[in-house]
Amino acid sequence: MPIKIPSSLPAAQILESENIFVMDTERAYKQDIRPLKILILNLMPNKTVTETQLLRLLGNTPLQIEVDFIYTESYLPKHTSIQYLSQFYGTFEDVRDKFYDGFIITGAPVERMEYEDVAYWNEVCEIMDWSRSHVWSTFHICWGAFAGLYHHYGIKKYYERKKVFGVFKHHLNVKNEKLFRGFDDEFYVPHSRHISIKREDIEKVDDLTIMAEGDAGVYIVANLKDNEFFITGHAEYDPYSLKSEYDRDIKAGMDMHIPINYYPDDDPTKEPIVRWRSVANLLFNNWLNYYVYQETPYDIDNLKKEPRKSGK
Repeated sequence: MPIKIPSSLPAAQILESENIFVMDTERAYKQDIRPLKILILNLMPNKTVTETQLLRLLGNTPLQIEVDFIYTESYLPKHTSIQYLSQFYGTFEDVRDKFYDGFIITGAPVERMEYEDVAYWNEVCEIMDWSRSHVWSTFHICWGAFAGLYHHYGIKKYYERKKVFGVFKHHLNVKNEKLFRGFDDEFYVPHSRHISIKREDIEKVDDLTIMAEGDAGVYIVANLKDNEFFITGHAEYDPYSLKSEYDRDIKAGMDMHIPINYYPDDDPTKEPIVRWRSVANLLFNNWLNYYVYQETPYDIDNLKKEPRKSGK
């Protein structure tokens, strides 16, 4: 089934070239099916790259998806023009009174900063609090996951001496959980971060469950009661995302190690090996189907949930 996005969005042409089913607004309204309403808070500087990665996975489902993008008013991205944001994005004020089936908070290149020093921290906190009464299920990715765990539950981050960078093996800690239907016992996912969380801190919070972990540490944490998911890795990454980051850092003169389990024989001149494509599709498909589509009401305005304060 298609994903409904503006036909002029740059990601639309890329997705169509990959045979991802994209539908324009006019055609979508003729179908007697309520699309899932998904909100994405895109905190990454290169908006188009992140849009394409997420829409590629959201569009590869048997459901019709309607996506809204928002950015932070308290900090304008330096790599995206105001014209682009005005055309394809809204602000929190534009969606404050709306309800959504699902919400995705992306990563952000601010992980080496203390949370309170991030220019848009207060705004992101307000949005995360709002999501608990206006969104059925939330997916926090990378920095978004660390930020959500800190804001809602007081889980601290720890700085790594060596960047967690590469494609790491993971295993499941829970059995028969719908999020992992179709997963192998062991699976690989990219990570690219300088911070981590400790499992002993998470285990102190009764509402949280460590769903999966591996060589890169804790990977997925969930509050299953409230349909909140915190993902420390990047299953949505393109085949060349890690290569782009590695090449960028080397060009800048940084002492960056070769991404783990990425290049054959750790040779950057060779084509990277993609080990996570099926995992990414299963992860997003299962989230949309079992935690969003199967549970939210047909009338989105009846989605209202009782607001719950952060436990920090």
